[in-house]
Amino acid sequence: MKQIPAPLWTLTIGVIVTLVSLWVGFNNDWLPEQASAQSVLVDNFFNVMVVIGTALFLVVEGTIVYCMVQFRRRKGDDTDGLAIDGNLPLEAFWTAIPAVIVIGLGIYSVQIFQDMGGFAPGDQVHEHGTRLAQASTAPLGDLTAAEVDEALLAQSVYGIGAPLDKEGQAADLEVNVAGMQYAWIFTYPNSGIVDGELHVPVNADVKLNISANDVIHSFWVPQFRLKQDAIPGKETELRFVATKPGTYPVVCAELCGGYHGAMRTQVIVHSPSEFNNWLEQRTAQAETGTAETVAINPADLTDADYLAPYGKAAGVESHLLAHLSD
Repeated sequence: MKQIPAPLWTLTIGVIVTLVSLWVGFNNDWLPEQASAQSVLVDNFFNVMVVIGTALFLVVEGTIVYCMVQFRRRKGDDTDGLAIDGNLPLEAFWTAIPAVIVIGLGIYSVQIFQDMGGFAPGDQVHEHGTRLAQASTAPLGDLTAAEVDEALLAQSVYGIGAPLDKEGQAADLEVNVAGMQYAWIFTYPNSGIVDGELHVPVNADVKLNISANDVIHSFWVPQFRLKQDAIPGKETELRFVATKPGTYPVVCAELCGGYHGAMRTQVIVHSPSEFNNWLEQRTAQAETGTAETVAINPADLTDADYLAPYGKAAGVESHLLAHLSD
């Protein structure tokens, strides 16, 4: 039987590895559902990395298994193996390929970051190739160049701004977000509404002005694929478009204290009519001065009160939780 040429084997294995990698990369179900316009961009990048990672895994592990079988020690063979000192072309090859992959992924990630608005948070403009937030109109003539740069940076806004196709346009909805130990407070500036949950309409361009009252927090919505730090004394921005009505968790992704794990709330994405109804209802409550608790500090609760919701979900009776304070 005629032996199959090595180039044909290489081509066949290459085709199989490519097809398997493409299938795994674009048919995995490893991430939460997509619920924002930005999530599509992030997931596409993730899928490309999975394709590359799968291909590398198959090639490396396949080579290891092949060598274990092909070059195993045969019974009765006590001779030494071949003295292989090095292979410059092979070493150059396995150095160049990862370098090209890393550079390509780096360029692609920068493009994704730009498309999401990461290079233009706030009302930013170009200045000597660097994007800086528009400074105040205070006279800067008496300052040195370094002092001017420091003043501009002090007033800059960090985060994810408008995507390229909406750069310079005002958002459809603007909400102020304050992080504190251990709650998120959402304020709607134009209506005076203060809430412990974020309510937004579907397919609306939403801008969050994020701040922190005490320590660093991190505003994260996994289904939106967006995360932005809340920094004391520094305003940050997060701009997004929710594409699917529903309720999604808001998680603090920065260790902020003893009750960090309880710093959770939710973002509720309404249809336009439902959002208008909610807005009218809450505006009416604000006008009549109806009091409403928007957040409770877990540190002010007893152990039993804090654990009560979790005990109920776990089927633990309340009288058992009461013994925790004894």
